[in-house]
Amino acid sequence: MIQPIYSIVIPIYNEEANIHEMYRRLTGVMEQLDGESELILVDDGSQDNSLNLMRELHRLDSRVNYLSFARNFGHQVAVTAGLNFIRGKVAIVMDADLQDPPELVISMIEKWQQGYHVVYAQRISRKRENWFKRLMAYCFYRVLRQLADVDIPADTGDFCLMDRQVVDVLNTMPERNRYIRGLRAWVGFRQTAVKFERDPRFAGEVKYTFGKSWALAVNGIVSLSKVPLRIATYLGMLSACIALLMILLVLYWRLFDRTTPLIGFTLITIALFFLGSVQLFCIGILGEYIGRIYEEVKGRPIYTVKEVAGVISPSHVSVYNSSNARM
Repeated sequence: MIQPIYSIVIPIYNEEANIHEMYRRLTGVMEQLDGESELILVDDGSQDNSLNLMRELHRLDSRVNYLSFARNFGHQVAVTAGLNFIRGKVAIVMDADLQDPPELVISMIEKWQQGYHVVYAQRISRKRENWFKRLMAYCFYRVLRQLADVDIPADTGDFCLMDRQVVDVLNTMPERNRYIRGLRAWVGFRQTAVKFERDPRFAGEVKYTFGKSWALAVNGIVSLSKVPLRIATYLGMLSACIALLMILLVLYWRLFDRTTPLIGFTLITIALFFLGSVQLFCIGILGEYIGRIYEEVKGRPIYTVKEVAGVISPSHVSVYNSSNARM
C-alpha cells in the first residue's frame, strides 16, 4: 500500500446529492498535488444513499477510503474519527457540501511547505446566507475570541490543513465534547490563514440548523473558557448587593415613610422574579459544565464504527465490528 502524503478528511451526513460533484472536484485537485493522496470519507450515520455512493467510489478509486458510524454521532466526532485514521503527513479537513472550495487546498499546501503547521481557511464573505445567520456568526466568533483562554481566529470553521504533528496531538486528547477549531488553536504551533469567499451549498439541505449551530456555539464557549462560571459568581455578588440595598430601603420606608407605594406585593414580586432568574441562569451555567464532567467520567468510546474500507485501524481505535470490515 502506497504511503500518502496528503490525507483529505470529509465528514458526510445525508450528502448523496453532493458526493459525485465533490469527488469530481477533489480528484482534479489531487491530480495537481506533488505527492500521493488519500480521501477519507466518514459516514456519520447517513439515512440516504451516501454510504452506497462511498462504497462505489472506493471500488472505482483505491485512493478513496471510508468508515461508517453505527449511528449519528455528530460533525465534530466525525472529523475526529477521520483524523484518527489518516496515514498522510498532512490532514486536510473540509465539508462535503462544497461550501469549502476544494481548489483552496493548493494554497493551503503552499503555506504548509513554507513551514506552517496549521493553515485555516478564513471567510471574508458568505454567499446566499441570510442576514440573521451572518450576524449571529459574526457576533459568536468575536464573543468566543474574547472569552476563550486561547486566541481563536474569527470567521474560521473546520476547513483547514494540519501537519501530522498537530494531528498526533489532537488524537491524544481524550475529551468527548470536541470543538475542533478550538482544540486546533489550543495546541499551538505555527498557524496562518488563507482567505476565501464561502460558496453556497451545491445541493441538498443545510445540516447545521439554528439549534445545532447554537449547541456548537455553547460547546465551544464551555470547552474553552471558564468565564461563564465567573459570570455566575459576579451575578450572585450583584444580586446580593441589590438585596442588601433593598433591605435597607425597605427598613427606611417602613420606619420613616410608610406612605410610599413601593412597599407591597409589587416590590416583592419584582424581587422574586429577579432573584429567581439569576438563580436559574447560574444553575444553567453550572449544568453545562457538570454535564460535560458527566460525559467525560462515563468513559464511553467517542464513536462506534460498523464498517471500514481501505483504512487501517489505529491502535487506539478498536470500537468497530471487525466482522463487517472491508479492508
